[in-house]
Amino acid sequence: MFNPESLARYASRHPWRILVGAVAGLAILGALFATVGGQFSASFSVPGTETQRLRDLLEERFPQAAGDSATIVVRAPAGLDDSDVRLQVESLLSDLRELPDVLNVSSPYEQLGTISPDASTALITVDYSKPAFELETSSVDALLDLRKERTSPEFQVEAGGRVVLFAEQEPPGSAELVGLAVAIVILLIAFGSVVAMGLPIVTALLALVSGFFMIGVGASFVDMPTFTTQFAAMIGIGVGIDYSLLVVTRYREGIARKLSVEDAIVEAVGTAGRSVVFAGFTVVIALLGLWAVGLPFIGFAGTAAALVVALAVLVSITVLPAILKLVGPQIDRWQIPLLAASGQESESGFGYRLSRLVQRAPLLFFAVSVTILLVLAFPVLDIRLGSSDAGNNPQSSTSRRAYDLLTEGFGPGFNGPIVIGIGLDGEDAVAAAEELPATIGQERGVLGASPLRLNEARSAGIIIVIPESSPQSEETAELIHRLRREIPQAIAGTEAEVFVGGPTAGFIDVGDKIKSRLPLFFTAILGLSFLLLMAVFRSVLIPIKAVIMNLLSIGAAYGVLVALFQWGWFGDILGIERAGPIESFVPMMLFAVLFGLSMDYEVFLLSRIQEEYLRSGNNSEAVARGLSQTTRVISAAAAIMIGVFLSFAFSDQRVIKEFGIGLATAIFLDATLVRLILVPSIMQLLGDANWWFPRWLDRLVPHIGLHAPASIRGRQP
Repeated sequence: MFNPESLARYASRHPWRILVGAVAGLAILGALFATVGGQFSASFSVPGTETQRLRDLLEERFPQAAGDSATIVVRAPAGLDDSDVRLQVESLLSDLRELPDVLNVSSPYEQLGTISPDASTALITVDYSKPAFELETSSVDALLDLRKERTSPEFQVEAGGRVVLFAEQEPPGSAELVGLAVAIVILLIAFGSVVAMGLPIVTALLALVSGFFMIGVGASFVDMPTFTTQFAAMIGIGVGIDYSLLVVTRYREGIARKLSVEDAIVEAVGTAGRSVVFAGFTVVIALLGLWAVGLPFIGFAGTAAALVVALAVLVSITVLPAILKLVGPQIDRWQIPLLAASGQESESGFGYRLSRLVQRAPLLFFAVSVTILLVLAFPVLDIRLGSSDAGNNPQSSTSRRAYDLLTEGFGPGFNGPIVIGIGLDGEDAVAAAEELPATIGQERGVLGASPLRLNEARSAGIIIVIPESSPQSEETAELIHRLRREIPQAIAGTEAEVFVGGPTAGFIDVGDKIKSRLPLFFTAILGLSFLLLMAVFRSVLIPIKAVIMNLLSIGAAYGVLVALFQWGWFGDILGIERAGPIESFVPMMLFAVLFGLSMDYEVFLLSRIQEEYLRSGNNSEAVARGLSQTTRVISAAAAIMIGVFLSFAFSDQRVIKEFGIGLATAIFLDATLVRLILVPSIMQLLGDANWWFPRWLDRLVPHIGLHAPASIRGRQP
């Protein structure tokens, strides 16, 4: 059976062994990363969907059409028919064909429908031989350099498409540094000591860097999505600092009570450390549960974040005790004037007084808090899942300017073409497929359809369909579903197989698949969390209360995201330049992360309340004292999380903004309304029933203790 106290005692008696082992492990991981570290992928598979079947068909029969493309948009006020403008376009086309990895460049003068009706805008498609994520950086840089070189006020050149969008992904680094800076300030305020502040930072960085090395190595073998490192960093920095913060806080309490260094370490790991292990295990399970959705790119991103969380737990109960042994009683050394904080939490401080205030009118405080959460959650009733596109990028990016030029010159549908791939077997099938563009062009919502383009073997062909609506609109999604129903009927009776796909359809497929799996995912995570909390606290009502309260805070976070990103509230302030749907995978990933993280505070607070209840048997006093002893550390931990998450709200990537703001909102609500108001009000209303646990259930549910063995069996109302 896992015994963290024994591990802590070993670390405190052999600190240098632990530290040397940690440094050696980091060096080995760094060497592996430098040797076999891979690149992250902008491509993703969606097993079992029509988009994936189209991709498989093109890779097998039409590899020339399986690569990604860049869209070059030229804007010339003098008109594309002007002789000087035409010379510039022809020169640009010639240079584009000479770029590395370019397979084909279409001329607007030779391709119907690629010059706008007013003749001021031209569309050039640059086909690459590889997917965007497989292209060398130098290949894309050459394209962007050429664009910059050729653009002028009289001849504006902008670039978009998947190749450019992948290149514009901002690298990780700046947001993480801002988050760390915020954490340092909060820790200095919480501890008032440079030494105490530094320990959580050092251990969190050790876990995070180790995790990054392992994720980078894993990217050589699997398709990790491009946002993996930022997603993992967002979670890793927050939990890494928080977990160490909880252990350091309990260690300072032990030192303040004059315990020996070793005993203080063992007690800290045996109490706060056990809470960290349990909370971390919950987060890991929730993140690994993302595999239940059936989308590998989401599963891999969740696994990467789970790995960082697991490393944060391991470091906090092994490396941190070793460092604490070396620091010894000097934990509060180098104190900051006016910020010195007592190592022993007050049992009658602000948290105690707040709890007693809430307990005097528990029903009132409960009603007000729930009302606030429900009001914040109200916008979620209007949530629309989809995907952002280049139109949501900042105007400083060339992809956004290309998007706007296409919309102005041709219509919004040119930014989200639909790809129809056809597998052909025989000339009868080819003849039927050649009739499809005319049929598709008559469909409601279709602006135009290109002629059938065949491969050399005439065994596969593609048709590009331009919708009238933008990639994000519901009309485009309806058109894709309608084409999937009707096109197969148009070629029925022939040896032809039709698939409707492309990037826009791919994101629609992702959203549809997620929606179909969400009930299973939510049920699994909620059920497992309920069982774990029941096993830990030997209670039926506490887990029910925890699940409901967490759902309320998460629902409120969803509501805030809808108001900001979908409705466009405060967009100018937050740098959200254009409203749009919520990324289809964001609610599910937020749910996994937030449910796990909220358990950190739930477990830490309730374990202290349970300790007090086991001592006194007085529920009201136990709640007040438990809240008093944890208010400062939970507030500091939550403030760190909020600061780290909000730092990611400054990212140019819309999806990272959504993660950052959603996580920060939920943690803020969880640490304030839920922990400070709802928990004491509900536990006061329930009284001793909080700890009710039938004997027959006690025999069935395994015991998971968070502190010294004790039982509350028999303590029933």
